[in-house]
Amino acid sequence: MNSKAGWTSTFLILGIGLICLAFAVRLNAQVQTETSTTTHAPTVVTQVESGEVVTVSGNDLVVKMADGTIRHIANVPESARVTVDGQQLGIHDLKPGMKLQRTITTTTTPKTVTTVQSVTGKIWNVMPPVSVILTLDDGKNQRFTIPKGQKFNVNGQMLDAWGLKKGMTISATKIVEVPETVVTRQANNTGTMPVAAAAVPPPQPPPADVPILIAVLEVPSPAPAQLPQTASPLPLIGLLGLLSLASSLALRTARKTS
Repeated sequence: MNSKAGWTSTFLILGIGLICLAFAVRLNAQVQTETSTTTHAPTVVTQVESGEVVTVSGNDLVVKMADGTIRHIANVPESARVTVDGQQLGIHDLKPGMKLQRTITTTTTPKTVTTVQSVTGKIWNVMPPVSVILTLDDGKNQRFTIPKGQKFNVNGQMLDAWGLKKGMTISATKIVEVPETVVTRQANNTGTMPVAAAAVPPPQPPPADVPILIAVLEVPSPAPAQLPQTASPLPLIGLLGLLSLASSLALRTARKTS
């Protein structure tokens, strides 16, 4: 008894599954939908930012930008990397004075997604310009909303909703175009180490065979002290008088001789 009930349940489940599958196939065959995507020419914008590392505290970075502004970048992720001299450095490897440069490439690609839906059936009822009920190939009726400006092909003649009549076999196609924009960003971080100050070389000793010049500081001798005037001018006066007397005697003798 239980065995028969189990087989009955199994056949019932399989029957329901086959019915659902057949209904889905018929429905897909009745309303066909095709979707295509058209990609247009992309637009590429490149932006370059440069700055100098001021401080690094944990995962917080302070950078002085090229225009002089100070930018605080908080919670830099551990996965962030910057290429410096061929090495991949993280946030904890950055040092003050290091030059950083970030090149951001933004690519914008416009796309158009086109959806085409087509259906064929016999008009059972029409309510222009809102909707139409079609009898499909499976004998069932299905209601369709009529889009604004929709045209129907009736024996090669294109009619709008007001030209439809009961009993007509029509084919309708609905085309929907939806624009999409795909934006991708790629950042490339590079840097350079701070330039170390040039070391001043120590003075070199002179060669052994070159005499060393030693500067001697000359101290000027003190000026001699002026002696007090203690001599009398009388001897000088007497000497001048003797010279005058001798000159007179020599002149007199010369005259007599002449």
